[in-house]
Amino acid sequence: MTALDVTPGWLHWYQGPTKPSFALPDGAVDAHCHVFGPATRFPFAPERKYTPVDASKEQLFALRDHLGVSRNVIVQATCHGADNSALVDALAAAGPDRARGVATVRPDVTDAELRRLHDVGVRGVRFNFVKRLVDAAPHDALETIARKIAPLGWHVVLYFEAADLGELAPFFASLPVPLVIDHMGRPDVTKDLRGPEFAQFLRFAATNDVWVKVSCPERLTVTGPRALDGERHAYADVVPFSRAVVDELGDRVLWGTDWPHPNLTDHMPDDGLLVDHIPLIATTEAAQRALLVDNPTRMYWPRDDA
Repeated sequence: MTALDVTPGWLHWYQGPTKPSFALPDGAVDAHCHVFGPATRFPFAPERKYTPVDASKEQLFALRDHLGVSRNVIVQATCHGADNSALVDALAAAGPDRARGVATVRPDVTDAELRRLHDVGVRGVRFNFVKRLVDAAPHDALETIARKIAPLGWHVVLYFEAADLGELAPFFASLPVPLVIDHMGRPDVTKDLRGPEFAQFLRFAATNDVWVKVSCPERLTVTGPRALDGERHAYADVVPFSRAVVDELGDRVLWGTDWPHPNLTDHMPDDGLLVDHIPLIATTEAAQRALLVDNPTRMYWPRDDA
């Protein structure tokens, strides 16, 4: 696939990322990243809403080692649909101690297929409720799949926007599995941190079996500054929201790069500077260890996992 095929205006992932100043603790997990293609080997889904730049497993693992990450959680993205071949290939190459996966499956998925995915390292399924990225909110499909994955101890990863949580919360709370929310539920950082919208999100997370990824400040920022050109105090407008999540949900927060940052058109962040963003949101060594090591290990590599 050539660059001409990529969705117009969408940026290539950052080349030559900075070596972070912040040293990640041993065992640190990047709990939200992707592999795309290569499309010549793993074609993108015909029904996709976008065509990304290729981002191979080898390139992901090189970034992992450069940043000082120990493990990855690789998340299936919508451009590959329910064909998890690229994800499974990456998980097999990494090995079970270094990577886990979050897949996309359809309601008619068989128990045998779920077991196959489990054996290669999948531990969750992802559902997208962002209206610009899906044709319809997948309530019925999610309900069916949640019942099927519950016996495996899997969870559901949810992607939605803050304004839609009010109508979605009762349904989400009824699901029989843990929930992991991508990118803090995409809060509007121009609104009051103590306002009703973000308070509703924190209350929903605190009163249900919900984990939250404090990820993607580059998607949420309005005033920046950007994580580029050596800026180690990036995304100041997002920091208070991220810090509030870490402070209030400390044993159920996760962090991830979102590499290779699909769908960005404004700027592409330097992944090394995204690592240097972590001490701004998790301000103590204990909070950093929980965010980066203890919580994701408990979620994805529990001692009794099989």
